[in-house]
Amino acid sequence: MSSTTAWQPDVLGADYQQLTIPIGPDPDGEGDVVATLVRYAPADAPVATGAVLYVHGFTDYFFQEHLAEHLAAQGYAFYALDLRKCGRSRRAGQTPHYVSDLELYDQELNRSLQVIREETELPVLIMAHSTGGLVTALWLNRLQAVGGARAQGITGLVLNSPWFDLQGPGYFRSVGTPVLEGLGRLRAFAKLPLGVSTAYGDSLHRSVSGEWDYDLDWKPLGGFAVHAGWLRAIRRGQFRLHRGLDIGVPALILRSKATKFMRKYGPAADVADLVLDVKQIQRWSGCLGDRTNIVPIEGARHDVFLSSEKPRTQAFAELDSWLEWLVKSPEAGA
Repeated sequence: MSSTTAWQPDVLGADYQQLTIPIGPDPDGEGDVVATLVRYAPADAPVATGAVLYVHGFTDYFFQEHLAEHLAAQGYAFYALDLRKCGRSRRAGQTPHYVSDLELYDQELNRSLQVIREETELPVLIMAHSTGGLVTALWLNRLQAVGGARAQGITGLVLNSPWFDLQGPGYFRSVGTPVLEGLGRLRAFAKLPLGVSTAYGDSLHRSVSGEWDYDLDWKPLGGFAVHAGWLRAIRRGQFRLHRGLDIGVPALILRSKATKFMRKYGPAADVADLVLDVKQIQRWSGCLGDRTNIVPIEGARHDVFLSSEKPRTQAFAELDSWLEWLVKSPEAGA
């Protein structure tokens, strides 16, 4: 597949193109699967000195144009990946976001990295949000084990509220995990009765209380259903991370300062992480195995780059400062 002739117009407009990445038959039995690589390529883009590959989270896809524009202004060629069965990549009859093993994502991650390196010949920074943070950390650990992440041209990892542990009561992580293991094996597509909360979606989307516009079919206000086999894969990935990884590159972890679990929207939804326990993010970020810088952002949402203006500005300032260090510091390596 050509990485220079197969780009097509993207839903985000003239400055964005998308490339379909065929993967083949789904190991989970839902037909042929594809992934979609998106690039930001305005005609007046400054000369790039690095590249970014961005990976979304659960009930998510790439729509954060302001993130692409900011990084392009900092000298990065920006690419984002909609994983199989997510956003642009979901096909009729497929269960949104479902995989039985997070390692399956290596296929589209490796192919995307290859396309970016072929097109730009630049070092690549990996960025990821929430579930994407777990997925990319595990992927880098596997790359490191078979020749090194740096040997693949990767220079660093930026994680935005990564999902490193199962939030909620302690019994979810103790007696609940063996139950989930059995259910995920025997009834993989069973929907878990977790209830529906629109608080986070209501805080984001401009149709309710937010400032952001995105496709509610691809990112519904109440989220997609959680299936037993998928959550089993998540728990297995989290357990692997808890044993310690070696991602081979420095990491910046951005998170909110506070967690607030709530099912209905209220003012507190705009200044806290409604999805993950930020103490768990803090606890497990040290398991990445290389130099890590963890920065709490006062008043940030779960996606810190979708926060209100003040914490969002701080998040971008922290990102820019860390990127400057990554480029200039001998400790960052090459």
